[in-house]
Amino acid sequence: MANIRVVLVRPKFEGNVGAIARSMANFGLDELYLVDPCAVGDEGEIRAVHGIDVLKNAVTVDTLEEALEGCLLSAGTSDTITEGESNYVRVPITVKEFASRLEEYPDKVAVVLGREDTGLLQEELARCDLLIHIPADREYPTLNLSHAAAIIFYELFGDSVKKPTPADGSDKERMFAYFDELLDAINYPEHRREGTSVMFRRMMGRAVPTKWEYNTILGVFKDSVKRIH
Repeated sequence: MANIRVVLVRPKFEGNVGAIARSMANFGLDELYLVDPCAVGDEGEIRAVHGIDVLKNAVTVDTLEEALEGCLLSAGTSDTITEGESNYVRVPITVKEFASRLEEYPDKVAVVLGREDTGLLQEELARCDLLIHIPADREYPTLNLSHAAAIIFYELFGDSVKKPTPADGSDKERMFAYFDELLDAINYPEHRREGTSVMFRRMMGRAVPTKWEYNTILGVFKDSVKRIH
């Protein structure tokens, strides 16, 4: 799975970092990015076992934005979700649903995991295109970080659903840019604009439109902006 990048945001315990490197090796993953991590020493290396090369080659960066550079799609993870559509930042799909769509993305896809204690912050989740969630008992839904990672990697490794090739990243970003232009053209309320843009991005991430579908929607937005002006 050469197109998968695993991103750990501010992990606090080196043992978890090592265990995740081991799980990555188990499931054919080798690209690990660490955002402002704890120091990783002997314990991390011991936990990595045969995933030591993954750990040794991990890229350390300061920000999530740096870790996501070059990725077509990013999927954040959280055990805190919502059943209401209004809190769009925390409307999830399951890991299995995410895995079933993976082959539709030929370019780099990032799986983003958060801190052991607080997970990903609200603004970090908003930066991701999707939110993925591992269903668990409501009484105690929080999994250990390395255990959650292993479940995600297993689902990604085991799924082989064939789907059409989606539009590339430039098509997607052009469409989002025209969507924002359309909001400007209709004088959409400023205080609702950022939230609406994130909601639209999240919706398109779930829908996985084809290149033809992206271009059709892009054409509608372009024509709408021209007519309004």
